[in-house]
Amino acid sequence: MAARSWSRYSNRTFYFFVSPWVAGFLLLTAVPLAYAFGMSLTNFDGSSPRWRWVGMRNYVELFHDSDAWAALLRTLGFTAIVVPLSVAGALGLAVLLNRRLKAVGLWRTLFFLPSVVPVVAMAIMWKLVFNRDAGLLNGVLAVAGIDSITWLVDPMAFYALVVVSLWGLGGGMVIMLAALQGVPAELEEAAVVDGASRWRVFRHVTVPMISPVLFFQVVTGVIASFQIIVQPLLLAETNSIAGVGQVPRGTHLYMVQVYEEFFQSNRFGYGSAMLWVFFIVILAITLLVQRSSRLWVYYEVDNDGRH
Repeated sequence: MAARSWSRYSNRTFYFFVSPWVAGFLLLTAVPLAYAFGMSLTNFDGSSPRWRWVGMRNYVELFHDSDAWAALLRTLGFTAIVVPLSVAGALGLAVLLNRRLKAVGLWRTLFFLPSVVPVVAMAIMWKLVFNRDAGLLNGVLAVAGIDSITWLVDPMAFYALVVVSLWGLGGGMVIMLAALQGVPAELEEAAVVDGASRWRVFRHVTVPMISPVLFFQVVTGVIASFQIIVQPLLLAETNSIAGVGQVPRGTHLYMVQVYEEFFQSNRFGYGSAMLWVFFIVILAITLLVQRSSRLWVYYEVDNDGRH
């Protein structure tokens, strides 16, 4: 009897295990994307059955929409500030808490807790802190003899949003801490024996070893900061009947503009076109960051599999 080639699992087993992900991708990602693209080619208002095909008209209007372009530029500026600060802050906390300190587990927990607070609760809490008349921050400034500052209106609203966005550094800190603890101690000890200072060891040994984790944090941070919407809406100082205030110009980011097109102007077709263009922008920037990783990300195993 001819010997049969041995295999542990059949092909059907593989497809069985990947089918939940495939079904979720098709139903929750591919189909909504295709539906949104089809909607972007219409003048659908979200409720009326009377809509018609307009082709690429929404995209042409978008490329001539100065408000949308201004919101996109503000979003790019916001991302350029928040992502480096969040990555550096998370790394700094991880380095600080990677030492042998008393009650280090308690300190790690305290720094991590803000990252698990729901975003709505967090935004409302910071809105109370930044309140012009009874806020905690202005109360502290009053004790120091400094006049109250209107944090939630221009020009301070943008800086308040940056502070709120940096509140949840604990999640990145935990990832950075795991990366630091995975750095081989013998490499750092060898650098110290060769006469390297603590800063040079950190810069030339530790950072290259955790650079893949830094790359992951940058990519996810860029995507998250581009999509921010809840915080600018809830930090608006004057609430309207709908529960959302007039968003200051400084925090009027791209997703806020999309929200207004959808739910205030009832332009679902135009809003879908904005989202599709935004998807392409985020994808392009993510690919640029990934391409740049060749210059600053170190992998122990090369692309060809060699160590």
